[in-house]
Parts: sequence; structure tokens; C-alpha cells
Amino acid sequence: MRVVFGHGLTPLRGQVVELGVSRAVVICTPDRTELAQTVTQTVGSAAIGVLAEAVMHVPVDVVDRCEQQCRDLDCDGYIAVGGRSAIGLARALALRTDAPIIAVPTTYSGSEMTPVWGITDSGVKRTGRSRAVLPRAVIYDPTLTAGLPAPISVTSGMNAIAHAVEGLYAPDRSPITSLMAREGAQALASALPQLVHRPHDLESRSEALYGAWLCGAVLGATTMSLHHNLCHILGGTFNLPHAPTHAIVLPHVLAFNASWAPEMVTALAAVFGDGDPWTALWDLQKSLPMSMALSDLGLRKADIPDVVRRVTANPYHNPRPINGPDITNLLERAWAGSAPGLQTSAAEPSRVLSKEPS
Repeated sequence: MRVVFGHGLTPLRGQVVELGVSRAVVICTPDRTELAQTVTQTVGSAAIGVLAEAVMHVPVDVVDRCEQQCRDLDCDGYIAVGGRSAIGLARALALRTDAPIIAVPTTYSGSEMTPVWGITDSGVKRTGRSRAVLPRAVIYDPTLTAGLPAPISVTSGMNAIAHAVEGLYAPDRSPITSLMAREGAQALASALPQLVHRPHDLESRSEALYGAWLCGAVLGATTMSLHHNLCHILGGTFNLPHAPTHAIVLPHVLAFNASWAPEMVTALAAVFGDGDPWTALWDLQKSLPMSMALSDLGLRKADIPDVVRRVTANPYHNPRPINGPDITNLLERAWAGSAPGLQTSAAEPSRVLSKEPS
């Protein structure tokens, strides 16, 4: 995997040539077609078309339709331009066709650094890991993020921080991934307020991309846990927006696991500000332009029991055993936008898996 930092798309053509791609399809969301056209001009004759069909949560019908179009074009590679939706669609296509991906991220989620794919089918988001979906090259250009609205900058950055936080209590963490997690979270916690107050500061945008790179690489190397399980259900089943959901849930799961993951608490000391990490993170979020409550994103309080049922029926690994009452408590806080807080267990724990389902 090649990672290139710089200003401008000049390195993109070289990566296309190195990978031997001659019939690339550029993948984006409908609102990024202008940027996709710029990419095709940069790549030249090696880019044969634009698929501006990426949407949130990668619905299976979109994947089916785009796969057929790519096969009809005899496509031999994908250039994903944009955020998680574009990269997610490219992953789903690569999973089926084994054609390589080049990612040009324009948000700060860091998802481009992982071998994790996700496809939503009949209201259920299925995920897995495959080397086939890991981009062969990533081009980080801060100028491409300069027009990103502040709320999207903030929530995508918080999404990346969630990757790092889970990596700090993953069963397969290592001293290296833990160092990367702290460094990545710290870079984003420092850069995000600057992006809000000085949106044209390319140095801060470069710092945010650096943090996203590290946090995404942590997720790529470790096991997903309760946080991602909750967000996959909230997104795939209830269609909540991906990054804002991750941002809201994050401090609540951090507090939930704190007593069971002391190494995480130590690693995050002072990263988000003074005090315990979950409260400092929540206070940082309140100072930034983002929603603080799942109710703001469209989740009904009446939906919480269904979320709890799904989480406890198919749990991912988590350091703290989970049960219905505890998860209900967590979700009710996140739904209302209340401050996160340490919880004492309300019932006997349910089973805990060793890794996320594939």
C-alpha cells in the first residue's frame, strides 16, 4: 500500500501507471462529479468513466447495478474520490471483481486505510475484512478538503477518532497500534477546532489528514468492538448518517468501557483536554458544530429496544461484557444528548465474542 501526502493530484497518474491500470472507473457521490471529472482529466486515457452513484451505507442494489456497469466497461481498477460512501462502494466492487482501488479521500474518517468492507442488504449491514478491498494507493491532498463544510469536517474526524479509541482496547492491539492511536487522536483533536475557526488553513487540514491516516490504520490492524457494532446497526438498520452517528456514540462507549480498559484511559489522558477522557471529549464536541444527540439524527426513543436486541443478539468483542439494561442506559444517554458517565452493571453479562463477525 502506497500513501502519498502532498498538494495537488499530480502523483495520481504515477500510481495508476505503477498499478498497471488502463481502464479505471472514477467513483464518487452525485455531489462530487466536478472533482471526479478533474480526476479523469489528471489520469487521462486511463480513466474511462465516472460512476457518481455512491450513497451512504453501500446498499446492495447500488453495488449490483454498478458492478454490471463496470463489467460492461471492462474496468480494471477503481479511483474512489470523496468520503466513506465513495470508498465504501469501491470496496464492495473490488470485493466482487478483485480490481485494485486508488483512494483520494476528501474527508477525515480514515476509512481508506482499512481492509473492512460493508454492504447493507434488507436493513442489515454486513461487514467483513479482505485484502482485496484495501486500496493499493492513497493520495492525501489537503487542498481537496478545503471546501468541506465544518460539520462534515468535525464528524468525519470524530469518526476517525472512534477507530483509534477502539484500537486502544482491542484484544489484538500492540504497543505500536496504541502509539498510533494516541498520536492520531491527538492530531485530530488539535486540528478540528482550527478547521472550524480557520477553514482555509491548509496546515491544519494536513494535520487532520495525518490523524485520519493513523486512526484508519489502527482500525485496519485491530478488531472492531461495541462502538462499531452499535453504529453499524444505527446506520444499516435505521439509516442514521454514518459519521455523525459515530461522533455522538463515541464518548458514551468510551465511558462505558473505561473501568474495563484502564490502558485506554491512560493513553487518552489530556488528549481531548483536562479531566477524564470521555467528559473532555464530550466538552470538545460541544464546542464544535455537530449534533450531540441521536434524536437529532432521526432515531426515535421507541427504536432503542430494537437496537439493544440486535446488539445483544450478535455482539462484537468488547472488554466490558454487555447486557440489555446497560446498553439501554448507554443509548438513552446518547439519544438525549446527555453527558456520558461511568455506569455500574445493571444485570448479568451476556456472551462476548473474540472478534467482530465477518
